[in-house]
Amino acid sequence: MTIDIITLFPEIFQGPFDHSIIKIAQQKKLVKINLHNLRDWAEDKHKSVDDRPYGGGPGMLLMIKPVYNALKALKNKNSHVILLSPQGTPFNQSLAANLSQKKHLILVCGRYEGFDERIRKHLIDQEISIGDFVLSGGELPSMIITEAVVRLIPGTLKKEEATQDESFTNPNLIEHPQYTRPEVFHGWKVPKVLLSGDHAKIKSWQEKNAIKNTTLKRPDLLS
Repeated sequence: MTIDIITLFPEIFQGPFDHSIIKIAQQKKLVKINLHNLRDWAEDKHKSVDDRPYGGGPGMLLMIKPVYNALKALKNKNSHVILLSPQGTPFNQSLAANLSQKKHLILVCGRYEGFDERIRKHLIDQEISIGDFVLSGGELPSMIITEAVVRLIPGTLKKEEATQDESFTNPNLIEHPQYTRPEVFHGWKVPKVLLSGDHAKIKSWQEKNAIKNTTLKRPDLLS
């Protein structure tokens, strides 16, 4: 997979993409991540990418021409272009799994007050939001989406089954409680069934407690 990220601040990505799962996936050549500065496709001497909105209003909007130029340079027949915006489809595990099947993702990060609406209408394939709140730009959402997608690419994780029994893999349940050593800490004990070695009983306990966990913490998933 190739992921191209269009942003005004490519330097923001240097830390998160140089460690852990994303670094491993790049070293294994399972994914190639390219960072692009939108100003490289500006056409004036000031490298302008934003302007005031027609009709008035606060803030500045990203102009369509630099985004158009960037996508024209980067797109191919396998490209799937995503606009990061609080107006988009809520991001979830199912969407991450779908995107992990794509060969080429292009993530367009917003800044300022937003985008010229023609970018939404004519240049992108999908608009995605990571939640009902507003950030200063699309850089953090693009990092979140990249990590969620990359870890699902076969070969990224040492044990691929680790992605099969997580919260939201079953879209209506969050994961069951988990424990590790020591068996007792300050009198707090690991449930006996998990120490029993009886795989059938353990699986039954996990299924029941996934439902219990979801009922207590995310009842909206069961409605």
